[in-house]
Amino acid sequence: MPDIEQPSKRAYQSTEHRQSATVAAVVHLCADQDPSSLTTARIAEEVGLSQGALFKHFPSKSSLWESVAGWVSEQLVQQVFAAADQQEQADKALEAMFLAHIGFISRHPGIPRLMLGELQKPGNDPAKRIIRQILANYRRKVTALLDLGIKQQRISPAIDTEAAAVLYLGAIQGLVVQGMVSGDVRALEQIAPRIFRLFSASFRETSDDPKK
Repeated sequence: MPDIEQPSKRAYQSTEHRQSATVAAVVHLCADQDPSSLTTARIAEEVGLSQGALFKHFPSKSSLWESVAGWVSEQLVQQVFAAADQQEQADKALEAMFLAHIGFISRHPGIPRLMLGELQKPGNDPAKRIIRQILANYRRKVTALLDLGIKQQRISPAIDTEAAAVLYLGAIQGLVVQGMVSGDVRALEQIAPRIFRLFSASFRETSDDPKK
């Protein structure tokens, strides 16, 4: 009797869809609103649910924010880190990751507000821990690529890789702040290549070889 299992399968699909839609709604709303002021009532309205129905999918606001932070982490791996992994040369991988990250933020301008908002909260709730882990993984990724670039002789061995990784992340964060000040985060993709060229000038090997 195969139809017996069908209702629960549909319910599972519906729950998964509602959860994804709710996470997307939070990301969208945070583009124009302070995450700390975002209420579950407003989120439910955006998704087209009652507040009670929203809490059937997320038992608390904290669990919703944890899911949003988890989504951000997954997207950085799938979109940003993956862009680097497609490049064999470390300096090209750093550039691809930089541009992919700015592109990701341009498409989802609410993400920086979310991350900063979580980091500013007191305590150490799950969403905050996920955000901290994202940033730690990102820094390690950049440092590893810089080390690889040195081995490939495409990055100067004299570079301070830890400081360079901080500067790399700082360049992205600086661009985001400028976008928020100007009110046009989506325009960041136009200036991002120029910013990366300035950053990369600090670690290039001195060589007459045009391939380097």
